[in-house]
Amino acid sequence: MNDNAQRSPDQGEKSRRGMLRPVTALGRWLDRVDPGTHRRIKGLRLVTAYGIAAALGTLQDIAHSVPSSISLGYLAGSFALWASVSEGKSTRAESSRDLTLLSFSAALGAVLFVVLSRPLQLAGRAGPELVLVTGAFLVGYLKRFGVLGAGIGSQIYIGELLAYGARLTKDDLWAIGIAALIAALASVVPRMLSGPAERPVTVAALAAGPEPLPGRCSPEFFMGLQAAIGALVICFLNGLIALEESAWAITACTYVVAGSATGTIQRVRRRIIGTLIGVPIGLACLPVAEHAPLLIWTAAALAMVIYAMALPERYDIACGAFAFTLIVTLAASGVHSIPLLAARAWETLLGGSIGLATAMFIFPLRSPSPNK
Repeated sequence: MNDNAQRSPDQGEKSRRGMLRPVTALGRWLDRVDPGTHRRIKGLRLVTAYGIAAALGTLQDIAHSVPSSISLGYLAGSFALWASVSEGKSTRAESSRDLTLLSFSAALGAVLFVVLSRPLQLAGRAGPELVLVTGAFLVGYLKRFGVLGAGIGSQIYIGELLAYGARLTKDDLWAIGIAALIAALASVVPRMLSGPAERPVTVAALAAGPEPLPGRCSPEFFMGLQAAIGALVICFLNGLIALEESAWAITACTYVVAGSATGTIQRVRRRIIGTLIGVPIGLACLPVAEHAPLLIWTAAALAMVIYAMALPERYDIACGAFAFTLIVTLAASGVHSIPLLAARAWETLLGGSIGLATAMFIFPLRSPSPNK
């Protein structure tokens, strides 16, 4: 009896250690990736910004006064989320200014889609998404104006992407403007609270290109051109074979283009690896998304914190975290088509491959020599 009584606490202790082992391992990984907790704070900030904007957008007094074909909370939350991702200043005043500019840049992108897509509908199925070609170019070209310029280019594309996905029209212009105001407020408030606890790190996707060669256009111009041509090819393919979600392929093509062909190869590889891991995990969580949506939204929020932490240095982990978030949030919102959700993986592969081809064969950029 004494031996059994002695073994029982030992077994209980081993069981507790076994349960805590994944938590301990996660804690070690977090400390290794983000030793000063600065990126974790930014991750919490961008999730908070999304939550505040979504909550404000669903208030009855606001939502009922703004007729729209899209949820005002979703639109404002998306503007605020990606504005927080792209912002990278160290002081509250500069950050607040940039967050406001970035929120309205996303609204500008949505307005551009509304204005330009109507005449492009005459070009057929792929006509409206031709507007995304302009955003793809700006993502690369505006990097020549620093982190803020890169963020504005990215926000314009994201605004176009959101408007394309929701098929916004001129009737939604008022909602776009209100969403921008809500997003600016929702993104600035958490930044004012986080204060000096953040130490911004330049995200590779927002980094400038190499130094221009004498007598040639800026590398950022060629980066924009590569992304735009790749997006144009995907639009053409969509018109031919009707891709499931061609915008996902265009997005992958746009954001893998780097300041050199070598850098693009690395980014393509990391984006594909991350997506091929994140999508199956998200698909495996579909039953949970249907029966426990609150749990899934919590997991998505944690994944976005990991996304913010990993984005500056571990693009593969960031892409995996975002792919997981996209799949489970779509499922929690009522999208349960396995072929559609799985298309996220193979269309990322398609977009990344086209982005790589354009970076290698269309005005290819070389890595700067270490001797220079």
